[in-house]
Amino acid sequence: MSEDEDFRRDFPALNKELKEGNTRSFKIDGVRTMSDESTESKEEKIAYTPDVVDYIRRCDTLTQANEIVEFLVKQDEISPAQGRAIKAKLKADGIRSFGAKREKDHYLHHGLE
Repeated sequence: MSEDEDFRRDFPALNKELKEGNTRSFKIDGVRTMSDESTESKEEKIAYTPDVVDYIRRCDTLTQANEIVEFLVKQDEISPAQGRAIKAKLKADGIRSFGAKREKDHYLHHGLE
């Protein structure tokens, strides 16, 4: 088979368009370039550390959220006073008062908002 036959078989609509001469042209006003950030290695990028609200938004139940808060107090990531305040808000307003639920792989799909 020749290249022409391969082209006609693989791209019939494009082949028809070229033969009929009804192709269209578009003016390109700009060019997208890669930013300097994309050339950085993974080690050079700033890591994102989730906070207590990020963890709570991944929870399904109030029990899970309370366990997260207790763990973060135990690890000294939040103060006992902050832990009590968060637990009080959870009890009074519910788990979704901290925001909508974050599904699995949220940050892979949506980035670091």
